[in-house]
Amino acid sequence: MSDTALTVGVVLGGVAPEHEVSIISALQAAAALDRSKYEPVPLYIAKDGMWYTGDHLLDVEAYRDIDELRETAIPLALFPGPHGTLECVEVRDGGALSHLTRPPRRFSIDVVLPGLHGGAGENGGVQGLCETFNVPYTGSGIFGSAIGMDKVLSKHLCQEVGIPVVDFVAFYEHEWAHREEDGLDRCEKEVGYPAIVKPARGGSSIGIMRAEDREQLDAAIEDAFRYDDKVVVERAVQELREINCSLLGDGTHVEPSVLEEPVASDDDEVLTFQDKYMREDDGGVKGGDKVDGPGPEGMASLDRIIPADLSDERTQEIQDLAIRIFRLFECAGVARIDFMIDEATDELFFNEINTIPGSFSFYLWDPSGVPFDELMDRMIQIARKQHREKNGRVRTYDVNLLAERSLSGLKGAKGE
Repeated sequence: MSDTALTVGVVLGGVAPEHEVSIISALQAAAALDRSKYEPVPLYIAKDGMWYTGDHLLDVEAYRDIDELRETAIPLALFPGPHGTLECVEVRDGGALSHLTRPPRRFSIDVVLPGLHGGAGENGGVQGLCETFNVPYTGSGIFGSAIGMDKVLSKHLCQEVGIPVVDFVAFYEHEWAHREEDGLDRCEKEVGYPAIVKPARGGSSIGIMRAEDREQLDAAIEDAFRYDDKVVVERAVQELREINCSLLGDGTHVEPSVLEEPVASDDDEVLTFQDKYMREDDGGVKGGDKVDGPGPEGMASLDRIIPADLSDERTQEIQDLAIRIFRLFECAGVARIDFMIDEATDELFFNEINTIPGSFSFYLWDPSGVPFDELMDRMIQIARKQHREKNGRVRTYDVNLLAERSLSGLKGAKGE
């Protein structure tokens, strides 16, 4: 590793149902970092929200026993540092550091790489922490992360600019409680059957169910409320083809990846969490070579067709629309946008956007001519560029309105 290598804080885990999925994606990213340029430092967020570090947290085997991992991991406190760095200080809590006589170690992070899925890591929470501490971070900002995480707000935003979405209704749990029959009537009137029910701010297909009748719809909505207090019910596309496109860039320059068509298992009509992450076979790519990546396969284990079997014209249409949506959500770094095609009508619909896609969509960028290490490098360089540009603008005034002279003026104005 070079003496000038940047320290990259790889954030993984998180308080979200996708905790383990995040670990896979983040460890893949850490393994792909060019060690001559970057030194990865794990910043693990446990399921109770505590932050830890330790070299062994870069080894997927360490996560087989979370209780043991936390006994040996080092708790952290975070502070804003000088020159746009994140300062991390080891915390003595009677655990990992209690036997040490040396003072707690303090180290700096140059760039934060959020590898979180769901929860505060993908909805703008960690991004807001980085903004507050003035630390460069990869991926989309607070706005794109927050809106992109909410399937209802995402659909409304796309509708406002004429991007087609399927018919849907949404409601909060307090609107549903004690008025279930009214809610079911509304779904049947505005959406119909079959319907797809989803937690509005979930991911990785967790809590998603298909309903063919009123009884199934009721059960699916109740189940979705286990994961979120807002639920969306969508019209199911009968002759469905799912097509995904990843994007890389920022507001000034964006490029699309090749397209993919995920393939559900024979028993499932919608892609499930098991389809995406719990395949017992090797998974792979139909129509091309198997996609390999460092560490666990994660999203790369899902069966998929790459490139998707579409005409050149249709491919270009989807890529152009994906770029438009990427810019609409003010995204940066890598994102993945999922579309649906109704084969019966040839209609194209926006489905959702993933501002931190599983496995960072490396399996789409490698066949696009961008290997995983280059993908990570470009994400980090985009983060640093945006940080420089932000700090090059006027962010404060060198005026103290609370100085004695200024205060007297304010008091006089108030008394007039």
